[in-house]
Amino acid sequence: MNNQQQQPLSNEQNVMSQPPNIMSTKDHLYVTDMLSWNLLAMKKALHWANECVDQEVKQLIETAATMHKRHYEQILTHLQPHPQQPGNQMQMPSMQQNQ
Repeated sequence: MNNQQQQPLSNEQNVMSQPPNIMSTKDHLYVTDMLSWNLLAMKKALHWANECVDQEVKQLIETAATMHKRHYEQILTHLQPHPQQPGNQMQMPSMQQNQ
């Protein structure tokens, strides 16, 4: 018999209400890969759509290219700075110019 008592698995997860203001190196590399994969897939799909003679197949490949373009653009929008929410503003040090 197994004398060790097993602890029940907890279903609780730490959920962030807001994403962090910084991106780790690992996350940055992953996002860079996602952008590269979608850009390459879009370029390849457009290339093969232009090579295709069958209009039905060409349209399907162009639809795939459009999907990859949309994914690429969505990833880029997630990387854009967003305005701070009221009450959750970061304090920026004031910069004085010497005149």
